Formats: sequence, structure tokens, C-alpha cells
Amino acid sequence: MSGLLVAGTTSDAGKSIVTTGLCRAFVRRGVRVAPYKAQNMSNNSMVCAGGTGSSAEIGRAQWVQALAARVEPEAAMNPVLLKPGGDTQSHVVLMGRPGGSVSSRDWTSGRAHLAAAAHAAYDDLASRFDVIVAEGAGSPAEINLRDGDYVNLGLARHGELPVVVVGDIDRGGLFAALFGTVALLEPADQALVAGFVANKFRGDLGLLRPGIDELTRLAGRPTYGVLPWHPDLWLDSEDALDLEGRRSRAAGALKVAVVRLPRISNFTDVDALGIEPDLDVGFAVSPSDLDGADLVVLPGTRATLDDLAWLRSRGLDVAVRAHARRGRPVLGICGGAQMLGRTIADPEGVEGPAGRVDEGLGLVDASTEFGGEKVLRLPRGTGLGEPVSGYEIHHGRYTPGAGSAFPGGVREGQVFATMWHGSLESDGFRQAFLDQVAEAVGRTREPSAVVFAERRDARLDLLGDLVEEHLDVDALLALAREGAPAGLPILPPGDAR
Repeated sequence: MSGLLVAGTTSDAGKSIVTTGLCRAFVRRGVRVAPYKAQNMSNNSMVCAGGTGSSAEIGRAQWVQALAARVEPEAAMNPVLLKPGGDTQSHVVLMGRPGGSVSSRDWTSGRAHLAAAAHAAYDDLASRFDVIVAEGAGSPAEINLRDGDYVNLGLARHGELPVVVVGDIDRGGLFAALFGTVALLEPADQALVAGFVANKFRGDLGLLRPGIDELTRLAGRPTYGVLPWHPDLWLDSEDALDLEGRRSRAAGALKVAVVRLPRISNFTDVDALGIEPDLDVGFAVSPSDLDGADLVVLPGTRATLDDLAWLRSRGLDVAVRAHARRGRPVLGICGGAQMLGRTIADPEGVEGPAGRVDEGLGLVDASTEFGGEKVLRLPRGTGLGEPVSGYEIHHGRYTPGAGSAFPGGVREGQVFATMWHGSLESDGFRQAFLDQVAEAVGRTREPSAVVFAERRDARLDLLGDLVEEHLDVDALLALAREGAPAGLPILPPGDAR
């Protein structure tokens, strides 16, 4: 097996960035490469083809990594996806399909079948690709979870994968985090950790060099490079920590306010708005954040009923209705579309107590009823005179009543509701929709020539260029092919474990 595990000192240290960049750099060298993450925990997911005409759900990061590797995304690239349903329980997506739930109470015993499925998926990919670039989760130094681990060193031990640990210099304490990550591991795990990568560096590399040299001396492992922070490096993210908005300095920019729901999911829906030069996209958590907005967006959510209650508790329901009454556009996507309707019913208890029925905002004539079977689809159609496509991931059966047809939903006046995630990535449809927004608020706009797919690929190329320039790609590819070098030093205190 040829592969490499990209681990991190913490969550959001840069594992996804490095994994994605290596996928693009390796495929440029003619290597048939596949991304892989044994277990992902995220509400930001994507639908891909599942074989025999079915569809599968995987983490958004692995879907983008497949694009970086120029291969078709598939369920084996993210065999276990956990979608948080609360502080102690997560819904399981296993090989792209619903697979029950797991709680913190059965974290070890209840996941053995997930580990088996994840390792089988890895073995399957390894039999079909030259190199697997695997992304870890969280930190491998969570020693309290090591016994049941199949994502970090548990995976590395299964596949005999060399490990590179990524640290985020923006967080501070980089060298302690890198050294300490190795030092806490048991000897057999340490023997697979081959070196380090530093991420998000700003400034004079000469100031960092003495620390890198000392780390090499103390840990007996090299640093394979230092990735710089880059203002244009914006990838589809799986982590809600990245919800910062995309600000525009263009004169007369249309203001877009995206309601930042507590359980927001598939928030990459608004990425296509963020690349438009004449849109100022920000996130809203209070009624005052909607002041002056031209377009309000209610995005997807993992818990429609609970987030609707949150909306009301903040007075945002009143603010959204007032915005709509003024004839200003509102767009609801999936869970947001359900909120805009008349009623939301949960007879089977999919989101909470069985039999719950809540009133929606009543801005469109539509009703939702949750069912146990998840809908996964890749729909295509026409909207506003333009071709449009997207993807569906939901338990709610959405039934429009009166109103005008709109892709995946319904329209009433300037209120638009769709169950299709990703529809704004269809360039002609997005321009037609934004023209409607501008007209509704008494403005005119010149449609941009932005092609979303090209922008995404350009970002992947930028990341590939940064990896080529700042990391030792040849050494990392050799590491993936040859495995961790023999005789790596075992550091204390892990040497005594």
C-alpha cells in the first residue's frame, strides 16, 4: 500500500489544506491519487454518485479533495460521516447512506463496525489508486481516545502509513504542539511519525528557521516545509469556524445578510455569492444585522425546528418578515426553505419528540413533513430561464402549494424557497437571480463573467502552486511510496508507555 496520513496538532490546523494541496501536486506528477478520511464530523456534506444509479453523501472536504485529485468523488473516500445532533450524539452516514447514530456513551464499543467499514474502504481505494493521501481528524494525541481510534494512528497502523503532523502557527505554540504531539504517542505510533509541516506563516522565514532546526534536532524528524498564509486561498470548508463572510469594497455593492443559524449546514451554498465582485456577504445573528440588507438568506440547518425556535428567540423571525413585507428579497435553502413555509411536522420524531408540529414564517405556501428515509439526489432543471443543477440532502418532504415554480421549491413575490443546495453555482441561474434581487431593490447591475467551477479550480491550482513552492513535494511523495524511515527516535514520555 502507498499512502500518507496528514495529521494535525489540533482541529483546523490545516490538515484539509495540506491534503488537498498534495492531491493537486501529486496528480500533476502523473500519480493516480485519491483522498481519504476515515471519519469526518461535519454538517457540511455533499452528494456524489453512489453506483447503480444511487447517490451517496460524503464530507464536503473530501469531495473537494477529489476534485483536486481530478478523480470522481465516491463514498469510500469518506466512509464514516458523523453529523452532530447534539452535544453527546451524532447521526452516522456509513458508506454514503444513513447508518444510525452513535453517542459519547458508546464511543468505543459502539464504533467497532465503523472502524471495520472505514478500513475496508481504505483497502479498496488502495487497491485501485497509486497513492492515498489520508486526512486525520482532530489530533492524534488525544490519548484518551486512542484505544478506539481508526482515523489517526489507528489508520496509520492499519495501512502502515507514514504520518506528517501539521501545525498552525497562527495559534501560537507551534513547536511545543508539534513536539508534544509526537512525544505523547506510544512507541509503535511514534515510529510512523516521519515529520512536520507548518501552516499559515506570515513574515520573514528566517526568523522561523532557528526553531525549525532545533525541532529537527530534538525530535529527530524534518519539517517538510512551511505553507504561507495567502489571502486568496479560500476553499470549500467543512468547519463552521470559517463563517466570516466575504466582504466587497465595490461601490454600490449589494448587501447580502446570511442568517448564521446555530446548527447551520452546507453553508458553502453562499460561496457562489461570495465570489461576485458586487456583493457584500456577511453573517447575521441579530435583527440589527439585517438593517440595510438587500437580500436575506436563510441557509440549511441540521435541526430545522430547533433553529426556527432560535430564530424566534432572537427576534429574527420578525425582522425577516419585515424585510419581506418591504418587497426585499429573501432566499431560503433546504432547512431555510422549510422555515419560510406554513407548517413543519415531525410525526416520526426525526428531529425531536414525535408528533411535533410548528408554524413556519408563512412567507411561502409550502409545508414540510419529516420522514425517516433521507433523500439524496442530484437534480437538474431550468429556473429563471437558465439551466440549473444542485444536490438534495434532507429528511423533510417539502410540498409547495400556491405560488410560482422555482427550482426545487416555490416563489411568492420576492421570497424564494429551494431544497436544492448548490443551485447558485450554476452561473447563468445565479446571474438571473441576482438581477431579480437588484431590480427588487431598485438597483441595476452588470452581470459578471464569473464562472464558479473555474474559480474553484483556480483556487485548487493556487493551493497546488503554494504546496509545490513551499513544501518538499518530491520527498513527501517518496515518503508515501516508501513508508516511514526506520530508526526514528522514540521521544519521552511516550517512550515509557
